[in-house]
Amino acid sequence: MSDGFQQLGGAERVTGTLILAIFTATLGSLQFGYNIGVINAPQKIIERSYNETWMRRQAGMEHPQPIDQATLTTLWSLSVAIFSIGGMVSSFLLGTLAEWLGRRNAMLLNNILALLGGILMGFSQYCQSYEMLILGRFIIGAYSGISSGLVPMYIGEISPTRLRGTLGTLHQLAIVSGILIAQIFGLDVILGTDDLWPLLLAVTVFPAILQAALLPLCPESPRYLYIVRNEEGKAKRGLRMLTGRQDVTAALSEMKEERRKMDMEPKVTIAQLFRIPSYRQPIIIAVTLQLSQQLSGINAVFYYSTSIFISMGIQQPVYITIGVGIINTAFTVVSLFLVERMGRRTLHLLGLAGMSVCAFIMTISLALLEKLPWMSYISTVAIFGFVAFFEIGPGPIPWFIVAELFSQGPRPAAMTLAGFANWTSNFLVGMTFQYIVAVCGPFVFLIFAFLLAGFFVFTYFKVPETRGKTFDQIAAAFRRTPSLLDQEFKQNSTELEYLDDDSSV
Repeated sequence: MSDGFQQLGGAERVTGTLILAIFTATLGSLQFGYNIGVINAPQKIIERSYNETWMRRQAGMEHPQPIDQATLTTLWSLSVAIFSIGGMVSSFLLGTLAEWLGRRNAMLLNNILALLGGILMGFSQYCQSYEMLILGRFIIGAYSGISSGLVPMYIGEISPTRLRGTLGTLHQLAIVSGILIAQIFGLDVILGTDDLWPLLLAVTVFPAILQAALLPLCPESPRYLYIVRNEEGKAKRGLRMLTGRQDVTAALSEMKEERRKMDMEPKVTIAQLFRIPSYRQPIIIAVTLQLSQQLSGINAVFYYSTSIFISMGIQQPVYITIGVGIINTAFTVVSLFLVERMGRRTLHLLGLAGMSVCAFIMTISLALLEKLPWMSYISTVAIFGFVAFFEIGPGPIPWFIVAELFSQGPRPAAMTLAGFANWTSNFLVGMTFQYIVAVCGPFVFLIFAFLLAGFFVFTYFKVPETRGKTFDQIAAAFRRTPSLLDQEFKQNSTELEYLDDDSSV
């Protein structure tokens, strides 16, 4: 492993500080994943609680009526979707918080939202208030919106160049681990019961407390300290802690060069990302990669996996859903080991192609299910394959490649915009999937198959390989060729393949 930890020509060793910093940061990703998956399993139990609350509020009436199905559906849909709305809103604060407080301190302050959201959800049944649960979901969504941007930004800035992809994938691994933990805790033999479901939702406060306790022990991003805050002494101390070396001249020189070039440019806003030619291509790439993650259909599988398996006639669908979670986590680990060997672009292409094929198979098998019951097995395998290919590429790659495509100056604005695109598309899929299913039936995944094929074409022709490149090398390539989007497609290459000419992993 020591061979991989090379930064700017010098060998690096994995320090305890680096491990602690990455572990602590990814606790935020774990909470993000947990709150994605926690709401699925106890749906019927929480709906019964909503009805009981509704009835209690009519205690003084002569003939209290149970909640009607339309209102119950609206309340439940709001309980699920409000999480994404919170993420959409808070994603716009990401750049401001990251620049004002710093990466580490912004993560520390963000835990206030996690604690508040967890407490509101945990006490919602005791207070007989579904409004508390919905508000808690909004607040925890706001926490996740900020965390989903801060964590990959912080990890990308403190990681050695040669292992930035591997360590960046840990963000996605923590997310899928959180989803799996939520699925397991939601079983009716653990916390998925009428009495314990509030505790199931409140569990999120424990990693928040742990992260708040550990973050003061972690260094702030040296790149932030030096390039943004102009605090060279603190940046040097942070570099020495993270690398285990007293001589950090090479790393500091690279930051100085990046800062020198950044000082020659004006302050970058979201609008300027599209107006300045050297930023236009990377921001279009960044947003498109985020869309390729969410419009792949993966959240349709996550949100509605139980109902999908029930429609296949599968007994005990909750355990099959947990099986999906295990596949989800296992293939994220596979990606962890492949990302620095095969590269970001190759893995993303492989994942998109595999998902598209699996979506076609799912469409065919679901369409033939009534005539050929054994097609349920084909559908199940296709869903497992769909999730596996997602975690090879489209799952982890978009999160950290955004940070790689931009230098220190435009990075917060780029992360803000990319995060907003991710959360908005997440919300749209979650809200519209059931309606699309009602119209398209088993052919719903055909839509995702064609979208995935389109994203594959875009990635093949437009996305560069960033493996083993410093932030400044990547940014310099866009500065040298600001009009790449206007060029003709090159056969069997990307526009930025020349980045590999002078370096290799």
